Amino acid sequence: MSVRKAIFPVAGLGTRFLPATKSVPKEMLPVVDKPLLQYAVEEAQSAGIEQFIFVVSPSKNAIANHFGNSNELERVLGDTGKPSLLASIRDCQLPSSAAQFVVQEHPLGLGHAVWCARKFIDEEPFAVILPDDLVLADEPCLAQMVTAQEGVGGNMVAVMDVPTDHTSRYGVLAPGKVHGRLIEIKGLVEKPQPLKAPSTIAIIGRYILLPEIFDQLAEQNKDVSGEIQLTEAMATLIGGTPFSGFRFEGERYDCGDKVGFLEANIAYGLAREELHDDVAAVVLRMADALKSE
Repeated sequence: MSVRKAIFPVAGLGTRFLPATKSVPKEMLPVVDKPLLQYAVEEAQSAGIEQFIFVVSPSKNAIANHFGNSNELERVLGDTGKPSLLASIRDCQLPSSAAQFVVQEHPLGLGHAVWCARKFIDEEPFAVILPDDLVLADEPCLAQMVTAQEGVGGNMVAVMDVPTDHTSRYGVLAPGKVHGRLIEIKGLVEKPQPLKAPSTIAIIGRYILLPEIFDQLAEQNKDVSGEIQLTEAMATLIGGTPFSGFRFEGERYDCGDKVGFLEANIAYGLAREELHDDVAAVVLRMADALKSE
């Protein structure tokens, strides 16, 4: 079956970006001129996603507002002759029939957030996209994965190599056979210490999962921090249907980290034809200033 639905777990508090995230959801912070979450939605659309399921906290009304209609703003932009801005506002709207919002009452981890969206999935494969992970690529990351998953079936996660001392930040693969960009997954470990990590191949925030994952998440098994981890639930599925890691093409930016977020703004600014020269000039000027310190 084709992948038609995507879950966006966006209920986190965004404490790394306080005080900015006191009133603005972390996922709504802009990279250049679009919120992180809009990039994620556009990536999903490019992969053929038709249903968008947002798992939100009780207070995150800004997300629903962003993807809804803005009649007054549209009227003002139309009346003042700003067609390009009007088009940009309309481009980010989702039909009410395509967007679902699920409230995660308590922050109990990524696995719990995915489980909260279970009633909208039915018996079909689905995607999970973490907006914190922004991937700049000629072909969007999820679209690459959907094509690959159609060829092999089963569950699939996007992976990349990380420094050894960073394995404690990620779910990490115990790899098996390699077929081009696909890596057989023989085991998964959540945030292992470097000396205990089975590899340096780490999962980033793109998943294609079969609905069987909900049977595992329903057991509500919590780790030592009291969270329900998606990685641990996925590990129980290994050995049945195919489970693959996919080395995507593109550059990933960790926008859950302040430096990664700043780097993403520079990279996406340079990637915009109308901004490239000005952004490059700023970067070069700052680099020269650092050399002279």
